[in-house]
Amino acid sequence: MGLVIDTNVFILAEKSDARIDFTRWAQHGDAFISSVTISELWVGVHKADSAKRRGRRAAFVEAIERTIPTLDFTAAVARVHARMLADLPSGTTVGAHDALIGATARCFDHAVLTDNVRDFSRLPGVKVVALR
Repeated sequence: MGLVIDTNVFILAEKSDARIDFTRWAQHGDAFISSVTISELWVGVHKADSAKRRGRRAAFVEAIERTIPTLDFTAAVARVHARMLADLPSGTTVGAHDALIGATARCFDHAVLTDNVRDFSRLPGVKVVALR
């Protein structure tokens, strides 16, 4: 068991200049990041409103990539993703990136650490750990 860290955890940390300390959730195992989250974080780098902020964000994302192992979106994750979406109750919607991150976590039997408990809890079979 481990934890897939949702993008919003990193965004909150970057905005507050807080060091990310996962010891509070150590009982869940090692921390991982989805390749989808890496993409979302790099979008934030490219959308930065100044060169200074872009540089600071890029350094932040590069540090995450160096220190937290990445779980890629693979064919196995794609199969879990498809089953999970097919099992959603009719009329239930979840953000596309959240569904991909959730499928990654479920495929590897990890939980998702997030501040977006509401959306991730809609995903069948995805274990959710609240950031706060």
